[in-house]
Amino acid sequence: MTDGAGNVDDIRAEVRAWLATTWDPQRPLDQWRELLVESGWGCPTWPRQWWGRGLGADAAAAAVADEIQRAGAVGAAIGVGMALAAPTILQHGTDELKRRHLRMIASGAETWCQLFSEPGSGSDLAGLTTRATRDGDEWVVNGQKVWTTGAQHASFGMLLARTDWDAPKHDGISFFALPMHQPGVEVRPLRQMNGRASFNEVFLTDAHVPHANLVGALHGGWQVARTTLAHERGLAASLFGTLPRGDGRTAGEALEEAIAYLKTYEWYPQRAGRPDLAAGLCRTLGRSGDPVSRQQTAALHALERAAGWTADRARAARQAGRSPGPEGSLAKLLASEIARRSAAVHTGLVGAHGLLVGEGAVAGGVIGEVLLSTPAASIAGGTDEVQRNIIGERILELPREPSVDTGIAFRTVRTNQPAAGSP
Repeated sequence: MTDGAGNVDDIRAEVRAWLATTWDPQRPLDQWRELLVESGWGCPTWPRQWWGRGLGADAAAAAVADEIQRAGAVGAAIGVGMALAAPTILQHGTDELKRRHLRMIASGAETWCQLFSEPGSGSDLAGLTTRATRDGDEWVVNGQKVWTTGAQHASFGMLLARTDWDAPKHDGISFFALPMHQPGVEVRPLRQMNGRASFNEVFLTDAHVPHANLVGALHGGWQVARTTLAHERGLAASLFGTLPRGDGRTAGEALEEAIAYLKTYEWYPQRAGRPDLAAGLCRTLGRSGDPVSRQQTAALHALERAAGWTADRARAARQAGRSPGPEGSLAKLLASEIARRSAAVHTGLVGAHGLLVGEGAVAGGVIGEVLLSTPAASIAGGTDEVQRNIIGERILELPREPSVDTGIAFRTVRTNQPAAGSP
């Protein structure tokens, strides 16, 4: 057996040997995933007692993924459950929660969504007013969440709710695993200006969640949420990994599953600005000889390369076992700037034609969707203003912004929501 300190070549040999005796491309996907999760190779960085192999290094985990792909096999499930819920439960959940959810998440039998944002809190997540009131062995939840992707399909939601109104706002929040399929949970789709409906608003009216579904300490949900948010910065990469490419029933079912799941996210490349289109558009439209177009396109490419180097630096730090540094916030801020800069470059190249959509539009209408989608890059996953605060305060060690709601009971804090949220 190989542990987290094992040689990568040994790990490759071990997983190859296991695949050689176990992988059957005609096996039903659910049966294959059960075998994969049971073996620990589906989630190799997880601890052994929780269906992992204890491989702490990213390089070792990457080697396992490479061997699974090389064999034409299928890996663990993708989605918010694997990317956000599982690492949060691993770090903060009780043994009961880990036993109940981790295997179900990895096998794809259980899907999750994120119930964090609220319409009245904006970027001040700690100002949330969704409340949870203790009732014996359960909590009764009332409030509203917004921008919840996949809520209409999710089995569980990662819920932040206020459980102590007399504590300061960061200290009175708890984190729950909320069952979504119950009468007290209503999901309504939100139509975006780009024509998509990827997000939902979720209304919670006397919804119930068992006390056993508390993740982390009571009133300690803010610390748990920070773990989730730290993993959220890498969510896109985990969602848009390599799709199954093997032959046979198992890979076919996995591909159908992935395509159906990612349908919600198919506009995300446009949200990022599609900087990859700029050079081709410049040539196709005959603007390669225009010095302004060339300069703007080159500057966009340089910014994109700089962002890639920042990501490489973060990856190298993780592989060396160092704690995450400022790269996360810097990368998020760079991504927003690349999206805005891309939209501006595309507009400069195609002009008013960029507003057109349909078959006859430039680049098949992708540019029009870019222009309508890129504002989201500066908001989703932590606004640019929040990232600048993090960089200024935690990295540059600048003074914190003045606050009028620190150290006082949340029920006394003035908010832009009605006071009906407090008990």
